[in-house]
Amino acid sequence: MTMPNFLIIGAQKAGTTSLYHYLDQHPQIYMSPEKEPGFFDFEGEKPNFCGPGDQDLYSHVTTNIEAYGKLFEDAANEIALGEATTWYLYSQKAPKRIQHYIPDAKLIVILRNPVDRAYSSFMHAIRDSREPLTDFAEALQAEEVRIEKNWEYLWRYQDMGFYSVQLKRYFEKFDSSQIKIYLYEDLNTNPAALLKDTFQFLGVDETFIPEVFTRLNISGTRKNKTLDAFLRDKNPVKNFLKPLFPVGIRKRVANHLRTNNFVKSQCPLDVYKELIEVFRKDIFELQNLIERDLSPWLEV
Repeated sequence: MTMPNFLIIGAQKAGTTSLYHYLDQHPQIYMSPEKEPGFFDFEGEKPNFCGPGDQDLYSHVTTNIEAYGKLFEDAANEIALGEATTWYLYSQKAPKRIQHYIPDAKLIVILRNPVDRAYSSFMHAIRDSREPLTDFAEALQAEEVRIEKNWEYLWRYQDMGFYSVQLKRYFEKFDSSQIKIYLYEDLNTNPAALLKDTFQFLGVDETFIPEVFTRLNISGTRKNKTLDAFLRDKNPVKNFLKPLFPVGIRKRVANHLRTNNFVKSQCPLDVYKELIEVFRKDIFELQNLIERDLSPWLEV
């Protein structure tokens, strides 16, 4: 059975979708066609999340090892085989299962300012018409009850931001040389350098230059819901146009239209300040753990 030798394990809403697509362009890298199979979190169990839209969102999850192996059976001569499940970092079950099945795996992490990440998750739920609350402060207050009712990970806006706790579970089971940690800022300010370093980490040709798209999977409020539906859903017009344009052009145009169809908003200042204090201790612990200056995360 073919298994991956590297994983992008998170964090959610930190650029992992973009990284997945950049790595997928490399001729020596094979990425699972299912971006978030979630096997190492849900082995042997069916997700039973109870929040709005949760069941549909997790219907694709792979729960047995045979089906998981099939995700990589089309790999040919690629050196690095991987997948990206953004909640593995948060999962308490995933580290042990990854250690069991692929103990030598290389693990890639991207971390984002936890306050920005929390608000981006909230806006993601708003974007997808899943979040019933329009006030971020109210959504944060509802988080504990939502967790008790077993709403899925996206709703855990605050809880998913305690990175030092999550990373320590991996450092306890894997050698530090197997874990590569980046910051969201690295991907935004110098994606070429990040990708070169990632290629070195994975042992593939570091001179390959992938096409870097505008940010993917962005969160925000739609300007035009009709345009968003056209870009997102299958329709006869798209089927007609598909053979007329190369896939690269289609992706660039679609992503440009999708990106410009969303209005970004800022986290309310009072809530931002409160969350900084919530995360302050964990940010200091994380700073020591990964040996990166995270002081900008504490600025307003």
